[in-house]
Amino acid sequence: MSSIAVAGATGYIGGRLIPLLLEAGHEVTVLSRNSEKLRDVPWRNEVQVLEGDLTDPDAAKALCKGSEIIYYLVHSMSSDGKASEDFGQLERQCARNLSQASREAGVKRLIYLSGLHPQGELSRHLASRKEVGEILLASGTPTVVLQAGLVIGSGSASFEMVRHLTDVLPMMPAPKWVLNKIQPIAVRDALHYLVEATHLPPEINRTFDIGGPEVLTYAQMMKVYASAAGFRPPLVLALPVLTPWLAAQWVNLVTPVPRSLAIPLVESLQHDCFSHENDIAKFIPAPDGGLTHYRRAVELALHKIEADTVETTWATAHALSAPAEPLPSDPEWAGLTVFTDERCKETSAEAGEVWKVIEGIGGENGYYSIPFAWRVRGWMDKVAGGAGLVRGRRSPNHLQLNDAVDWWRVETLERGRLLRLRAEMLVPGRAWLEFEVTPSDHPGNESGSTYRQRAIFFPRGLSGRLYWLAVLPFHGIIFKSMANRITAAAQKS
Repeated sequence: MSSIAVAGATGYIGGRLIPLLLEAGHEVTVLSRNSEKLRDVPWRNEVQVLEGDLTDPDAAKALCKGSEIIYYLVHSMSSDGKASEDFGQLERQCARNLSQASREAGVKRLIYLSGLHPQGELSRHLASRKEVGEILLASGTPTVVLQAGLVIGSGSASFEMVRHLTDVLPMMPAPKWVLNKIQPIAVRDALHYLVEATHLPPEINRTFDIGGPEVLTYAQMMKVYASAAGFRPPLVLALPVLTPWLAAQWVNLVTPVPRSLAIPLVESLQHDCFSHENDIAKFIPAPDGGLTHYRRAVELALHKIEADTVETTWATAHALSAPAEPLPSDPEWAGLTVFTDERCKETSAEAGEVWKVIEGIGGENGYYSIPFAWRVRGWMDKVAGGAGLVRGRRSPNHLQLNDAVDWWRVETLERGRLLRLRAEMLVPGRAWLEFEVTPSDHPGNESGSTYRQRAIFFPRGLSGRLYWLAVLPFHGIIFKSMANRITAAAQKS
């Protein structure tokens, strides 16, 4: 067994790869900018966690030290939800740091998951991924670059894009690229190739195209999804007038995929994009039973969603706002402008019952107060390029630290007692929504509990103050209703 390091452990693929590596008996080290993000993942205590960033050469050296195999599963997108102008430079810097560190540490193998790309001119994101692969291949460390098509699995951005476009629109006016040929791959097959790449002979230093057994158009993918999900297939009208930019705005509005991910996804669909070779079959056999057909991949993804067994999602990996500093404790608010709305309610429900309602908030369960108002605010946020309310949750009943909940991010989770959500909606400031439940010490309510709810807003400049004043009348209704209905729901359970 090997000593393996993974850069990108909090990502969609990384979070699914690590349990497979552990199951195979490997010793695993992971690198994360914030090790706290990994607190609640089931494999946390089975790996060594290093805190750092590959833009730092010292972090790259620490990752490579003592490692035989390195997985490079990161890509640089700005945390504000927009494609950073210098993301290509950041990706080059990370790749070069890892290349040098791996060479100096005597690493035996680098494994990089890239994307299938057409011949000729590439989008900025595909060009950057291709360049990263070239840097790693020239590192002096034996490298394999696996170039995958659209990855289809529960929670993947590609699957969510197909799912929501098909679910929402019986007729879809679409760009002409919906008729381009693409080659999706089931996430289980992509993971199979990643795991088995550890056994490649040391002389292998090249790219391999990997894809599923079918080449389809995007329109065909939507129709197969509809059939698998039991919907009427949508009527797809290919129009030559929709530019990639307009198409990305459309995807942003209709699906949970934000503009920052919609743009590179749409750009990657502008040309036919399928495997140009199948040399991987000479070195890594297909999984038992063969590669997964697209319809079967869709069925497996839908089953995981229905069974509440989704391990990772694109939303968990992709923050839409810059990670905020930890929420300042109350005494430290002195001298800062802060607005709050606080509610406290005694309930006859036991603390455990109240917590079940708290932990299930958002997604399909909603926010227990004036659903229409939440939907309107969600659409406003979507139009502005934010997360909106269609991002949903990884699980309808259980949360982990760093999970996405619609336009919120789980920042603090003390199970059974405290949940603090950080806003990733577009607002002129920083906002949190906090829920707390404790066994009651109120006379006459010894068997019940005390529910506390707090909305917190740190305004940014005059616009932030005006924003709070504008929504203040609605907060008085919404947050009061939320407290009443959450405790009522707990009492009924």
